[in-house]
Amino acid sequence: MLSETLLPIGELARRTGVNPVTLRAWERRYGLLQPQRTAKGHRLYPLHQVERVEAILAWLQRGASVGQVRELLDKPSSTPPKGDWQARQFQLIEAIATLSQRALDQQLNQAMALYPAVTLCEQLLLPLLDLLDLRWRNYFNAQLEQVFFHSWLRSKLGARVCHDNQLLVGPAVLLAEDSERTFNPGLWLCAWLFTSNGIPVEVLEHSVAGAQLQRAVNTLKPRAVLLYLGPRIDEKALLRTLQGLPGTKLLGGATVALHEARLKTCALPDLFLFDTPQAALRLLQGHDRQPVEMNAPCT
Repeated sequence: MLSETLLPIGELARRTGVNPVTLRAWERRYGLLQPQRTAKGHRLYPLHQVERVEAILAWLQRGASVGQVRELLDKPSSTPPKGDWQARQFQLIEAIATLSQRALDQQLNQAMALYPAVTLCEQLLLPLLDLLDLRWRNYFNAQLEQVFFHSWLRSKLGARVCHDNQLLVGPAVLLAEDSERTFNPGLWLCAWLFTSNGIPVEVLEHSVAGAQLQRAVNTLKPRAVLLYLGPRIDEKALLRTLQGLPGTKLLGGATVALHEARLKTCALPDLFLFDTPQAALRLLQGHDRQPVEMNAPCT
């Protein structure tokens, strides 16, 4: 009889996309995983634990908190649970309101240890950005809070991306801006999702002209180019830039709906549109990879 196949934690992480730190936290704090141990104490996971991790991820994507998942796995329910995401969002907003970098670090570090990057992006950070956008529209301290939070978030995500990049090999994805924003959270969330899922990146944080972007592509030879759009675009200039870029091109961001109809008329090969960082990641990973419709050329 063949012995059961056992996976080391690194291989389980590779197959599921959940980093080893999070896998160990799920085991120690919540008993979600049950690895075997070698004589030296190294974790080994039976193949069915891959399905277990995938089931955990499915519940997290439905909005469950990690503390609710064990009961949900044991007693499946058709009713999506209410997780602790709203409470976490308001804790972060309170830390921003008091300009407490330490509180922000503690809260996000804790969440990063418990949840995959995609789940955090979808359930915590993107809703947080929406709440902050509403808060800052009429709040008298809006500029101070915005500068504080964006400075902290840029530093936090930049450090994560830099650390991950040092461990990754192969051609990178080139991320670039198509607007003059001083800071774009969406661009950095894309970079963080990519590197946390094993995809190296190069980030051009400030807008560059078409010829300069083409030069960067010729020099870096990336596996793909992601261009983050602003609320307004110069269609003719954008088309000229895209026509000069070889390979896969990801175009989009939160404002893509403003430009989608026009962009879909551009007869460009290997052009894909995305609206969220998660959608951009899925495109790169080959899931739901549908090209934009090719109709008449842009003029």
